[in-house]
Amino acid sequence: MYVIRLADGTLRVPQSLTSQDGRLIGNAYVEVQPGDPDYEQWLPESLTEEEAELRRRRWEEENDDLEREFLAFKARQEDA
Repeated sequence: MYVIRLADGTLRVPQSLTSQDGRLIGNAYVEVQPGDPDYEQWLPESLTEEEAELRRRRWEEENDDLEREFLAFKARQEDA
C-alpha cells in the first residue's frame, strides 16, 4: 500500500489494525490533511493516484519472472 497524495493535498496513509495477539484485523487508509502533525512525515514518500496506478500496472506486467520463481519454490516446498 502506498501513501496517496490527492489533488487537494490530502494524504491517504495506509494503516493496519491488529488484535492484541498480533493478528491482522484489516487494512484501511486514514486521511492526513496539510497542517496535521504527521503530514510532513508522510509527504516525501507520497504518490499521486496516477503514479500509484502506474506502479501497480508495471508490477503486474513485470513480475512474471518473480512469479515463476515463487511458484517453483512453492512446488519444492510441497514436494519436501
